[in-house]
Amino acid sequence: MPLLFSIMVIPQIIKTIRLKDTSGVSLLSYAIFLIANVIALIYAIIISQPPLIIKYIIAIATTLIYIVIFLFYYIKSVKRVN
Repeated sequence: MPLLFSIMVIPQIIKTIRLKDTSGVSLLSYAIFLIANVIALIYAIIISQPPLIIKYIIAIATTLIYIVIFLFYYIKSVKRVN
């Protein structure tokens, strides 16, 4: 089950790439999710829990990938309007 939290961003990544649209997506929610996972990763490192470390690294990676994709399409849509 913890792995599901790590990969929950993947469907949104696929949808955003497929539609090339970020409307209706809150960047703030992904930023908060990223910060929470970084804090949890630090804690997992402190308590030396390799499974949790892996889980949080996966979550951070997928969230960062989505934020980059979000910004790419958002900037592209803003340029299109101007």
